[in-house]
Order: sequence, then C-alpha cells, then structure tokens
Amino acid sequence: MSEQSPIRILIVDDHPALRDGVASILEDRTDMAVVGEARDGAEAVERFRELRPDVTLMDLQMPVMSGLEAIRTIRTDFPDARILVLTTYEGDAQAVRALKAGAIGYLLKSSLRTEMLDAIQNIHRGRRHVQGEVASGIARHIADEPLSNREIAVLGLVANGKSNKEIAQEMSLSDETVKAHLKNIFSKLDVNDRTHAVTVAVRRGIIEL
Repeated sequence: MSEQSPIRILIVDDHPALRDGVASILEDRTDMAVVGEARDGAEAVERFRELRPDVTLMDLQMPVMSGLEAIRTIRTDFPDARILVLTTYEGDAQAVRALKAGAIGYLLKSSLRTEMLDAIQNIHRGRRHVQGEVASGIARHIADEPLSNREIAVLGLVANGKSNKEIAQEMSLSDETVKAHLKNIFSKLDVNDRTHAVTVAVRRGIIEL
C-alpha cells in the first residue's frame, strides 16, 4: 500500500448509474478515494468549494448549470483545480471549449474501464490527458477557420427547422445576410447543404440538438 494519501475524487454527473459505475471502479483502489458526488454543475461548484478534491470528474451536458460553466466557475475561484471531463461526445469543438474553460483532461465514457485510472493519475500530476481519438479530431480541424458566434446562432436555427426567412426575422437580419452566413458556414464546414452542415456541426460539438 502506498504511503501517500489517496487521490481525493469528486464525481459530477446527472445520471446516478454513471456515478455508481465510476465509484465501483474506484472502490477497491488504495490510491484513490471518492469523497463526493454532484448531480449538476451548480452542485458541483458547491461541492468543490466544500471538499476541495484533488481531481474532479465532470460531465458536460447537465441540468441547472452545464459542466462547461461549472469548469469556468471552479477554475476562476481555484486556478489549480484539476478537472477531467467525462462525456459521451467526442466532438473536437466541444473538447476545445472544455479545455479552454480549464479542464486538463478529456475522456469518453466508453473508456472508463480502460483509461480512466491512468487519466486520473496523469492530471493529478498536472499533465494533460486527452483521449486519442479526441486529440486526433482536434488536430484534424485545428487549422480550420472557426464559425463565428453569429454563424453558430444561424446554424442552430437551421437545426431547429427554421427557414431563411424565419431566421432573418428572428435575428433581425436581411434574407441576403442569412444567405451569406449560410454560404460561409458551408465553406468552413466543407459541406454543400443545410442538412449536412447540421450533421457535421452536431458531430463536432459546434451545436447541440
């Protein structure tokens, strides 16, 4: 048994089964210990302030406050916080947002049993840990010109089934401006139509449905 204190872990996820699954993987470890759980981002912030865990495992899609906002809030108050994202989504854009917000690790839930322990140890030592396929996606698109906030808003309305005319009305734009935004979106995402643009944007985590 190690003489060092175990790594103190906070699990944040809105699904009890996932929290239980992570806890079961860690229960027999002498070098790691679950010290708390949270069901949403707001509770995560409260529990972090209360417990000051060594490593926080953070889901992104949660009610009340998203994991992304919780990461930003925690890192603003505790710049040394070590947060590992656990998510089902491998989109490069979402991963980049999480890392920019202050996460230092990004892991897919499908790899909990094969990679989570190494990831926890790595980020506890202050090292980044980004799962291989996610890192590959980031590298593949790193030179791409990102969509602007306005373009993302337009694409979100497209995903909700809005016509160009409806988008123009809702965003107080002219029809021609909406068409220009869509042309830019298609070019940046390397697609030819609205449906493909939405599919690619959802897969990469640029927008959510």
